[in-house]
Amino acid sequence: MSRRVVLKISGECFCPKDSRGITMDSVMHLAEQVARVAKQGVQIAVVMGGGNILRGGQFKAANVSIKEATAHYMGMLATVINGMALQSAVEQVGQETRLMTAFPIDAVAEPYLWRRAVHHLEHGRIILLAGGTGSPFVTTDTAAAQRALELEADVLLKATKVDGVYSDDPVKNPHAVLYSKLTYEQVRQQNLRIMDQESIAKCGEHGMPIQIFNFRTEGNLERALLGESVGTLISAGQ
Repeated sequence: MSRRVVLKISGECFCPKDSRGITMDSVMHLAEQVARVAKQGVQIAVVMGGGNILRGGQFKAANVSIKEATAHYMGMLATVINGMALQSAVEQVGQETRLMTAFPIDAVAEPYLWRRAVHHLEHGRIILLAGGTGSPFVTTDTAAAQRALELEADVLLKATKVDGVYSDDPVKNPHAVLYSKLTYEQVRQQNLRIMDQESIAKCGEHGMPIQIFNFRTEGNLERALLGESVGTLISAGQ
């Protein structure tokens, strides 16, 4: 079987550093990299966040009238907007795609069905998975872990703005150590918050490797998609 990966990207991939919204230069740069790797035979599923547009958690303040569940659904819709932008960009560079959502939104996307998703992957299409899990109070990290397991991916790739997993916050602690490899248990014991605990637990329970890397470092995204050692690998053993 061809290498199959689930790539989790945050909303930050859709705009320049320290910006919000969507800029097509950023989206096209992302699309070109993903498409180049897909043309080499790698099967790619992309799970996107929506924080560049809206985060459900931002409405938690007591004086905000929007219910928390509603805010989470709003955040899920933001991921669909990102998915639509990325789909257009990937198709513009000549790679076939399918945008799939965890809840029905038939005017712009297919419903996510894992058998259909596998079919698309096997036919060389990049699948873009929006809407999280379709339920509130669940992060897109957990959605990515769930999809990686369902699709029997070789690895879950998480594109971040840091070089990998550190022993401490490298901004606050210049002596923080960058790990090249970790076990799921080490992540739990050291309370390393690179992903939410539910997503780590899901991957650990089923032996799904997780690779954390800096997407803003030129070349890292393609290298990670192709299976090269970039950033930090979290797995069952070192």
